[in-house]
Parts: sequence; C-alpha cells; structure tokens
Amino acid sequence: MEILWVLMAMAMLSFVLVPFLMRRRAGIGQVPPGHPDAADPANYGFVRQEELDVRMPGPDQDLLDVLELVQRTQDYRAASQLLAGTEKEGELRWQRVQAFAGAASVELQQRPGGVAETPGGQWLRVWRAEAPKDPGCAAVYAEFLVQQAWRTATPGTDEFRIIMEEAREACGQAALLAPGDPVPCIVELSVARGLAYSHPEFEKLWLRILDRAPAHMGAHLAALHYWCEKWHGSRDLAYSFAEAAAARAPRGSLLAAMPLFAVFEHLPEVNLVRGFYESEVVTKAVHGALFAVHAARPDDPMLAHVRHLLLFFLVRSERWAEAMSQLMHIDGHVGAVPWTLSEDPAAEFAVYRALAVAGYEANGGSPATLHH
Repeated sequence: MEILWVLMAMAMLSFVLVPFLMRRRAGIGQVPPGHPDAADPANYGFVRQEELDVRMPGPDQDLLDVLELVQRTQDYRAASQLLAGTEKEGELRWQRVQAFAGAASVELQQRPGGVAETPGGQWLRVWRAEAPKDPGCAAVYAEFLVQQAWRTATPGTDEFRIIMEEAREACGQAALLAPGDPVPCIVELSVARGLAYSHPEFEKLWLRILDRAPAHMGAHLAALHYWCEKWHGSRDLAYSFAEAAAARAPRGSLLAAMPLFAVFEHLPEVNLVRGFYESEVVTKAVHGALFAVHAARPDDPMLAHVRHLLLFFLVRSERWAEAMSQLMHIDGHVGAVPWTLSEDPAAEFAVYRALAVAGYEANGGSPATLHH
C-alpha cells in the first residue's frame, strides 16, 4: 500500500512539475515578460493569439467567404454551389462538409431557438427541405447529426444512440445520392465508433471507402479512432493500421504520417519516462511525418494537419529549429489536433509557439537565421 501511495505522489508531482520544467529548459520563465532579452513570437511575424483562426487547420478562403455569406444571409445556395464544384474523391470536399456541418451545429448550440427566436443553423434545414436530392446537403446533414451527437449527448446513453442511428440512416441516403463519393462512408466511420460496430462490420465499411478513395488521409484518420485502445481496438491494432497505411502510401501521400497520429492517440496521460519523446517509436514516427511533409504537394489540404501535430512532437522533443520551420507554414490557423482538444485551442497553440521561439533563440537562433 505504501508503494502505491509513493507512485501516486510521484505521478502528481510529475503532472505539476513537467510543464514548469519544460518551459524552464526552453528558456521561458528565466526572463520576465517585457525584458529586452525575452523571446517574442511577434519578432517572427506570427499572428497575435487573439487573432488566431480556430475554425480550420489552414487557409481555405473560398470556404470562409461562403460560410460568411451563408451565415449572414441564411441562404444555403452558395454552400451548395461550392460543394458541387469540389472534387468528390479529394480531401477538400470532406473538410468542407465538416466545416458546414460544424457551423450549423455551433449556431444551433448558440441559438437553440424559442418562441420568438429562429434556431441557429436554419439555413441547413431549409437547404434539406428545398433540395432533398442535393448530395452535398445530404452529406452535410449526416455530418451535422454526428457532430450533434458528440456535442450534445453522452456516448452510451439513449439520446446519443437515437441521434447516431438517425445519422447512420442519413449516411445511407447520402451515399445513394452520390455513388462513388467516399464522404458519406467517411461520415459513417464516426457513427461506427459511436455505435460500436463489430470489427467485421467496420471492415466492411472500410473496404467501401478503399474502393472509392484508397489514399484518403481524412478517412484514415477517422478510421484510426475506431482502432484505438480507448474505443474498439487496442494500441497494437491502431499501430498496425497506421503502419500498414504508411507502408502502402503512394509517393507524395501524407499517409506516411499515420504512425505519428497513432502515437499521439496513445500518449500516456502522465509521462514518467525520461526521454520518452526521444524514444525510438516517437523518433521513427516523427521522421516518417517529416518525410511525408517534404514529399507532399504544397496545396495538399491535409498538409496543415500533419504540420500541427509535428509542431507538438518537435517541441516536446526540443527540436527547436524544425519546430520553427513548421510554425512558418501553419501560424495563423489552429483548427487541428492537438490544439482542438483543448478548451482554448488558441492559447494552447500559443504556449507551444512560445516554447519553440524560446528554445530556438536559446540555441542561437533569431529571425535573421530562420529560413522562410
């Protein structure tokens, strides 16, 4: 019993001290704010914390323009046109479907409606009523139901299951309206996780996606959640899934970064292992992600997702120059893992950015030495 109490005390001490020591080793906390020698992210042209965009991992000006128009006018037609003109098999369509569904879900949460108030997200209801055969609307509505389930109900409850069952039916309808479009099946991956599909049932769904878009990074990330230890798989199953995806990744594909996402999904809540982020499993996954980033197309919609996670691991590994390199590409947008798992994504991102800057300068770096 005494050993148990000692281990618990060590765990609590680590939880309190590790963030402090990390900042201290990076140089943060050694110089008071405002001091001439203090590392300042603004010196690198980085966006102020309050101006960081928490909606998306990277820029998509067409989407932002349409979202602004739809929310201002409550007219869905611009959203319909944008999705109709977005490639079915590409990553961008999936991201835009998520964004429209998320916007409607957040609107409804902020304005649930009442006697004298129109509920938020009304444009999606009107879109569905006026264009029931629109495949874009069908996909957005299915994803909207999925987000509503995770946002408003608790997994395992009757309320959660009812919403998820409705989402599963909506996925089927969306798939019928858009043969060959992987997005309805990708939406169903989250349904499968919520409703605890059996492994054979999940594999059947996954094969349908591979037939439509075998190198779809967003689909692989959604499927990885199902195979994780905290859901319906295990650490070994998740690692095997990620490593198999990386092994069959075509040249220029970001699938080579999948093992890094698997490592992240299984990070210990309290790390008591010195040098964990320099361990072989982490180092190998980071190198795979760096290779994927260097080989990917500059306009790959999933590139920012990988860069954000790389920043997290590179800072934890104290690889300051490489962390700064990622920052130069992604600063300004924080709508990606790991920041979105925090209650304040912008603040979380800003902490890691400050650590990267301080560590970079503590090792002789400066704005003049950073390659753009």
